[in-house]
Amino acid sequence: MPGRTDWDAARVRRERDRFRAEIRVRPSKIDVPGHGQESVWGYSRPPRIERESRPVRVELAGVVLAQSVQAVRVLETSSPPTVYLPPSDVRFSSVRKMPERTLCEWKGLAVYWEAKVGVRVARAIAWSYPEPFPEYAALQDWIAFFPGRVDGCWLGEERVRPQPGEYYGGWVTDDVVGPFKGEPGSERW
Repeated sequence: MPGRTDWDAARVRRERDRFRAEIRVRPSKIDVPGHGQESVWGYSRPPRIERESRPVRVELAGVVLAQSVQAVRVLETSSPPTVYLPPSDVRFSSVRKMPERTLCEWKGLAVYWEAKVGVRVARAIAWSYPEPFPEYAALQDWIAFFPGRVDGCWLGEERVRPQPGEYYGGWVTDDVVGPFKGEPGSERW
């Protein structure tokens, strides 16, 4: 779940340096991609941004919270793609910002979003970077949804499966193989 609200510049620098200094290991067995698939172990660190070619849809309680043909995906070693949508494609009448923040050592301080549809409130369903680090300025204010915290996310006609673990927001589809960070024992990947 989202973290603290009291981040200052010095703490951001310390945490970013600490995260980047951590020693990463690869799992002993990496799945071999089949025809038309890609392995998350071929993704880079730091992450790269590329256009998502498929239409994207996010739903909660029968309401489309976001729909886009302009999405991008962020690809980082060990994680399935994370999909970001431009703010113009998000239904802000149902989605509102929360005060909590966390730090990504690559992208910057993230803010979280909750949704209210009728009487249903779903907390921390998405995040964004209002002031990303310069290398990720293209993601400024774009929204990424956690597939496991809404009722459904789709890439084209395929319903997305959530990345394992509570913290991560990757979109697992049939064209991506792992193993994926978030599974038990993957903390150092």
